Amino acid sequence: MTLPVNFDSVSVDAILADWICALADQGVDAVVVLGPNPLGGREDRQVLAVHPPRLLGAAQALAESSDFGAGWRDSDAPLVAWQDISKSAYAEQAGRWRRLWLAHGHRTLVRVAFSLPAGRTFECFMFSPRAFAGRSEAAELAWSAFNIWPMLRRAIAEQRLCLSPREQESLNLAFEGLTARETALRMDCSERTVNYHLANAMAKLQTDNKLAAVQRACWIGLI
Repeated sequence: MTLPVNFDSVSVDAILADWICALADQGVDAVVVLGPNPLGGREDRQVLAVHPPRLLGAAQALAESSDFGAGWRDSDAPLVAWQDISKSAYAEQAGRWRRLWLAHGHRTLVRVAFSLPAGRTFECFMFSPRAFAGRSEAAELAWSAFNIWPMLRRAIAEQRLCLSPREQESLNLAFEGLTARETALRMDCSERTVNYHLANAMAKLQTDNKLAAVQRACWIGLI
């Protein structure tokens, strides 16, 4: 079972379209955002956003691959990866996602990973049909991802799950380590009301305790 992802959300698609437009001079014409499946295992990833939408199949193949998965996250590898997927070293062991992206005319990718609790990550992939001249080009793309990520992450999170402002605030304060009584004082309400909001949030996140709800909210991008 997975949480629904609505690819028709105007806000997310508009952000990605504007981002690609801004990266046109660097030759980027496709962006994919992957994230953990909050109801799946550690290795399960979902396509959270893709632009242009016609590349959804290639994006799903990337999410289903073992490349850039847990082994990468658990290593001491850098946050940013730059790869020419058309080189023979990769072509010899080309997985389905590489073949699909090559078939769509893409040659180079830059991946930026944003760490989450328990070894999960959000991953932004920027694809270009041309080879890069050097690391400076990959670095420029990485900086662009750092700059846009807070806004994009929030838009994706709101697209995936709708919490009320009070439910969100209750989770945020739980994340900070506050008890229900301390949260009630901060929110100027009763402890019973806090527990009510937390129970609603846990139901929406499909968890049965506060800690799991906070962790799952992090994986979705709500915290």
